[in-house]
Amino acid sequence: MIPEEILRSLVVQTDSKLLMVVIDGLGGLPVRGKTELEAAKIPNLDRLASKSSCGLIDPISYGITPGSGPSHLALFGYDPFRYEIGRGVMEALGIGLELKKDDLAVRGNFATIDQEGIIVDRRAGRISTDRNREICQFLQGEIRAFEGTEVFIHPGREHRFVAVFRGQGLKDDLTDADPQKDGLKAKGTVPLSQEAQRTAEIVNGYIRKVTEVLKPFHPANTILLRGFSKIPEIPMMDDRYKLRSAAIATYPMYRGLARLVGMKILETGETIREEVETLKRHFRDHDFFYLHFKKPDMAGEDGDFKAKVKALEEVDRVLPAILRLKPDVLVITGDHATPSLLKSHSWHPNPFLLYSKYIRPDNVRRFTERDCQRGELGRFPAVDVLPLMLANGLRLKKFGA
Repeated sequence: MIPEEILRSLVVQTDSKLLMVVIDGLGGLPVRGKTELEAAKIPNLDRLASKSSCGLIDPISYGITPGSGPSHLALFGYDPFRYEIGRGVMEALGIGLELKKDDLAVRGNFATIDQEGIIVDRRAGRISTDRNREICQFLQGEIRAFEGTEVFIHPGREHRFVAVFRGQGLKDDLTDADPQKDGLKAKGTVPLSQEAQRTAEIVNGYIRKVTEVLKPFHPANTILLRGFSKIPEIPMMDDRYKLRSAAIATYPMYRGLARLVGMKILETGETIREEVETLKRHFRDHDFFYLHFKKPDMAGEDGDFKAKVKALEEVDRVLPAILRLKPDVLVITGDHATPSLLKSHSWHPNPFLLYSKYIRPDNVRRFTERDCQRGELGRFPAVDVLPLMLANGLRLKKFGA
């Protein structure tokens, strides 16, 4: 990885247009001899690969299965080990919340506690999402603040929610207030530093107050909190790379991730074609675009090989419209692999292609895992993608004399 201060010193501003297309969950594993990409009919992607420099990228490092947060930060050129996004912040972004710098976010469950203080069901019988909304609305009305700290509670799906504590001096170095298993005694959070002592007292006092007012709401008569986190101190992408950057994504989490690094969020519809139309409308307005397609990842997590193939073919069909915009630099890759065989994210590298005036096309003929591993770029970390794009956009000056 290029040291941040070196990269920043090399960046220059030009008129080149850079487009990063992220096909979520792109990589796969063979089922009956073929991966989803190998089984898909993707003539446009194959044709582009034959004119591009190709390779494989590791989202984080060898053997590390990434979450969506660190894998995207790496693609945006940030060291995912240095700029770690905690689970509470990720959950907040996932439901579309806009956090302030000093907010403390945490993911939560409604749960069932007995008279002896034992957690008998960590998911409160998987209450309905509608019931969750009712309870969150009740709690927001009953407990707007605690010990001088504002508290906001936002419903998720079924028993899940996000809580945000807003006040001065809050710390996130706290243990989970969750025994993690049924049959164990409920517990509060424990501070991991002296500075976090006051925050722990506020959180634990809030949990006790909530448990008191939730008595009539059995089985959702207490809460469990885990993943306390704050927005990391992170330099803005536009300042770092001298770019006017914008993001096009349908899911709140990915819009939130882009917002964290300073991208402008462009409003779009729910379909792939609507996303491409948004790109076309705004193509003159920005230097760098992040375009995110979600469907392949969803199919992979469902273990639905055929649906993932179909989703990849849908991406292929919109590629001609993207190419007609004539970006100076085009990258197509994935944030992580989601093989339908595993029904989850995996540690496998993703296919990668880079197209510009200044590349040396290799002998790759198909945009697949096995073909791209023979490409000129070989196998490299995702954090180096942005410098490659900047170089091909003539946005990096010479290093050294």
